[in-house]
This record gives sequence, structure tokens and C-alpha cells, in this order.
Amino acid sequence: MDNETITLNVETLSLGPLQTNCYLLTVPGSNRAVVIDPGMQPGALMKRVAGLEVEAIVLTHAHFDHIGGVDELRRAKSCPVYLHDAEADWLTNPKKNGSARWPELGAEIVTDPAEHALDDGQQLQLLGLPFRVLHTPGHSPGSVSLLHGNKLFGGDVLFKLSVGRTDLPGGSERTLLESIHGKLFELPDDTIVYPGHGPRTTIGYEKEHNPYV
Repeated sequence: MDNETITLNVETLSLGPLQTNCYLLTVPGSNRAVVIDPGMQPGALMKRVAGLEVEAIVLTHAHFDHIGGVDELRRAKSCPVYLHDAEADWLTNPKKNGSARWPELGAEIVTDPAEHALDDGQQLQLLGLPFRVLHTPGHSPGSVSLLHGNKLFGGDVLFKLSVGRTDLPGGSERTLLESIHGKLFELPDDTIVYPGHGPRTTIGYEKEHNPYV
């Protein structure tokens, strides 16, 4: 079976107090999985992956609400973590990942550094399928979007009828809009956007209707 005949299954789990979208990627006939952004309070995720071999954890960025489940999942499944180098020290620093800023949302998050760095244009092979890394900073300096076919896992860059906030450390509205127009809006209109929060959308819909871009 070649790559073009393999269907990527995408399951969405909404985790933690900020309802962060965690994506569980699988392919038919395999017990392997990839997890994108294991957020806070990952109990539902851990239950779902109990019988699966987790091949990798991919982080779209390292804000606390996207990394809260990294430690538990990595320990349980002995899987490597992928993160852009611009946020290489965020996993070990609760001030940088934001968990120290909002103690009312949970304890400070400190975990080991990522095993692998992500870079713009990088090609990953996950679950036997190709994924392309797009560096899409603006919400945070190391934000990335992961593209497979017409599926884009965009983190907190582009939402349905909204965009990621830029008032956190390392954020930039100008950079965010450059990422959206220069990278994401260059993709085909039928590209499905799986965002870090809220419902999925498409590139074409956001080009036409999003008031922020």
C-alpha cells in the first residue's frame, strides 16, 4: 500500500480549562498513532491511547495549554517530542510557556526538552505518511503548522473567523499576518484547517470571511 492510498484518520479531543484541541492521528489497520498538542488534563487522551503505540508527539508551539500532557504521555509511551527550536527552552521554563502566569489554571509545567527540532520546509515521515512543516510565527516565535495532503494542523495561528492572540511574549501581529498571508493563504482553498481551539475550517472560507485578515 503506497502513501496515496492510506487515509489519515483525525480524532479531536478538547482538553483542559482552555479547551485546547489535541489531535490523535491514526491510519487504518495499524495500532500506531501520532499526537499533536497533548493539552492539560489529558485523562481522556491517556485512556484513548491505552492500546496504541504513540510514534511521536508534535507540538505546534509550547504554550502551557498545548503541552500540559506532554510529560504523562511521553513517560507512558516512551515517544519523542518535536518542537521548533525557537521555543526549545519553553518546555523547561514555566515563565516562558505561560504556566507561571496563570496559576489559577493549574500547576507550573516543567518537562524535559524536545528530542527533535522542527524547521520550515522540513519533511517528516509519520505513520508512514509525509508531513510538511511550515514555520508560522506570530502567535509565538516557534509556532508551526503541519501539513499532510489537504489537512493542516495550525495550532493557534488561524481560527474559524479569528486569529491567534499576539499579546503574549514573543507575539507579533505583523508577523502573524505575514505567516497567514505568506504561508497559509498560499495553500489550496479546500485545505482543511484543524486549529488549536474551536471548530475546523478551510483556507478558502477564511480568505473570504475572516475579518482579521
